[in-house]
Amino acid sequence: MLHKPAHKAGSVERLEAEPVNAARHRKPLYEKRRKIFPKRAEGRFRRFKWLVMLVTLGIYYMTPWIRWDRGEHAPDQAVLIDLSARRFYFFFIEIWPQEFFFVAGLLVMAGFGLFLVTSAIGRAWCGYACPQTVWVDLFLVIERFIEGDRNARMRLDAGPWTLHKIRKRVAKHAIWLVIGVATGGAWIFYFADAPTLLKSFAALQAPPAAYMTVAILTATTYVFGGLMREQVCTYMCPWPRIQAAMLDENSLVVTYNDWRGETRSRHAKKAAAAGEVVGDCVDCNACVAVCPMGIDIRDGQQLECITCALCIDACDGVMDKLGRERGLISYATLSDYAANMALATDGGATTIDPRRVRGANGAFVAGIRHFNWRTIFRPRVLVYFGVWVLVGLGLLYALVSRDRLELNVLHDRNPQYVVESDGSVRNGYMIKLLNMIPEQRRITLALEGMPSAHMRIAGRAQGDGRSFSVAVDPDKVTSLKVFVTVPKAKLAEAEEGISFRAEDPSSHERDVYRANFNQPETAK
Repeated sequence: MLHKPAHKAGSVERLEAEPVNAARHRKPLYEKRRKIFPKRAEGRFRRFKWLVMLVTLGIYYMTPWIRWDRGEHAPDQAVLIDLSARRFYFFFIEIWPQEFFFVAGLLVMAGFGLFLVTSAIGRAWCGYACPQTVWVDLFLVIERFIEGDRNARMRLDAGPWTLHKIRKRVAKHAIWLVIGVATGGAWIFYFADAPTLLKSFAALQAPPAAYMTVAILTATTYVFGGLMREQVCTYMCPWPRIQAAMLDENSLVVTYNDWRGETRSRHAKKAAAAGEVVGDCVDCNACVAVCPMGIDIRDGQQLECITCALCIDACDGVMDKLGRERGLISYATLSDYAANMALATDGGATTIDPRRVRGANGAFVAGIRHFNWRTIFRPRVLVYFGVWVLVGLGLLYALVSRDRLELNVLHDRNPQYVVESDGSVRNGYMIKLLNMIPEQRRITLALEGMPSAHMRIAGRAQGDGRSFSVAVDPDKVTSLKVFVTVPKAKLAEAEEGISFRAEDPSSHERDVYRANFNQPETAK
């Protein structure tokens, strides 16, 4: 956090917070980064952020180690992206390459979910659950533990490079690198059996791609979470610029209620004795000191604000000490803010007068508007929620109703047909039976249509010429070379084509593929 010139009271040095983006003092768009030293906050939103950080980091680091029994022919890792086998396993769900629409649907749901959350409660994703926010919080925990809170870190940063400072900096950056390695290490475990990969990785026998991935993610985690921090959110992330389209006058955002706080004064008692009218804001800059983005929320909504609400915790703490009501900085909507501002300024006819919004006993008057959760359920939010639900229900239906048996047929290109000595015509096909469960099955492959046609499978003698029973390996594709022959006298039947049917008699799953039967033009 930036700081104003220090003031000394005896031997105690006091450092004051200064926003990086103060109103009427805009800094150049492109300039060298000035470090921000956020102060540790205490309060309900800070506790909620701790909870979110523990949950999200716990999910990320622990998920690859969860086991899920799928039988002897399938991996037992609950969540696994198996690139070599081209499978995605998620507990009881198995996604094949041709079912990638499930992943696309989940991405669509994630997008509309983000629109839904932003239109309802602002940039809650950025403030609480974004990986950048979570890892920066984790890095700040390490920084505070080693270097102290805000003032101590500022003095250390401004001081000379002594052995004490070098020791602390080396310890801090070493732990940051360890966190980066753990981040990259956890990521690679999603793509292979975690215990096996860990052993080979430690023995330096893992594939080179594993070491390269860990190195890249270590570097990005260290740089983004430790060195760049707020710059990632301000300059690299596109969402601050997109989210403006998601907000309206009923979106819930972190707001400084200047209809209550202005005019600011650090000497409220002296001002009251002199008959001056002052607001609740004592200009302590506590909200600026705790902001991880280094802004002053009292300047209004800003692109840099990630809506983490730590300024609310800081301000509420000051209000508690002063014996005043909480909520000088709070979650509020633009419509509520505008109504309260109109009350405090007599519809804009006068300057802000806090006495207009307080009764004789200091309580807020009946005209003050507070946030009502019912305003969340407005048309825009309902539309986003409806689309989100419809996509989810569609994916659920497709998942529940899908068959685990698939049939693909590819007609031979050269030759497209063979005329045998007796005038009958033979076509060749490459048939692939896809068994999408981790158990071996007996599949019946049969012809439909063209009653005179008979089928032969290369290398297999079982069958009556119209159907064959084929053993299909678990969770694999079985390829069959199939020949279909039609007698010369019955070639007219071939004009309508032929159908292949694959069926599992035990589960009654089936799949039908309609194919062409080629023949000479003179035979038609």
